[in-house]
Amino acid sequence: MTSFRIATHKWLAGGASAALMFAASAAHAQFIGAPRAGQISLPEAVTDQARDMNFFHNAILLPIITVISLFVLVLLIIVMNKFKESANPVPSRTTHNAALEVAWTVVPIMILLFIAAFSFPLLNKQLILPKADHTLKVTGNASWAWTWTYPKEEGGGFEFTSRLLDQTNLPKGKLKLLDVDNEAVVPVNKVIRVQVTADVVGIIHSFTIPNFGVRIDAVPGRLNEIHFKAEKEGIYYGQCSKLCGKDHAYMPVVIRVVSEEKYKQWLAEAKKKFAEAPARVRFAAVNN
Repeated sequence: MTSFRIATHKWLAGGASAALMFAASAAHAQFIGAPRAGQISLPEAVTDQARDMNFFHNAILLPIITVISLFVLVLLIIVMNKFKESANPVPSRTTHNAALEVAWTVVPIMILLFIAAFSFPLLNKQLILPKADHTLKVTGNASWAWTWTYPKEEGGGFEFTSRLLDQTNLPKGKLKLLDVDNEAVVPVNKVIRVQVTADVVGIIHSFTIPNFGVRIDAVPGRLNEIHFKAEKEGIYYGQCSKLCGKDHAYMPVVIRVVSEEKYKQWLAEAKKKFAEAPARVRFAAVNN
């Protein structure tokens, strides 16, 4: 009986310890903006524009697509049964129907106008940039990596290249084909303007972060811009979404969102770490 009690106490103590460790790890767990096993919907939105995109897809496009698909399926079933050879030994010679032709022209136009009423404001929100708290530049380069430039005017004055980690010796806890050696870091709840370009003529990349609802092409000789305001701290992943060449599949984008205090601390450390690599890409003039 005594040994049973001792074993029971040890089991309870071990269970309590494990529960405490789990609670502690959960409390310090960081949000990971990456695809999850079994996920069937869009990534969790952490910006206004991403939430609007999710609403547009789930509440507007998906019901319309579902209704149209079911309607077409019903029509196919009706046509197959009503107009099969056994039901129509003498085929009809009808060539047109004015009312039907007007209907299948007007109804799609009305559907498209309904979609446009929601999509145009969303497009506006994506392309009209608000006053930015911070401005960064990212350059897609010929070695299939991203080069981040932090402006001197905002305490930076340095740049670094973000490359995919070695997949043959991936550190524990790192995501396959997603984690990089140098993450870009931005503060939470701040409007971030990102100037996007590429450095080699003939290679076009595409900068994408699904959780932020941003995607834009990186075109040589052209400066495109996107903006986001992340509302949750964490690590957010994206990938080049353009078939840009042999290492297209190995060109992830990683942004870590931290508090303002941690961002200032990282900025000071990064300025020293990357001081040997002076910025080679100038920022375009920005009028706020």
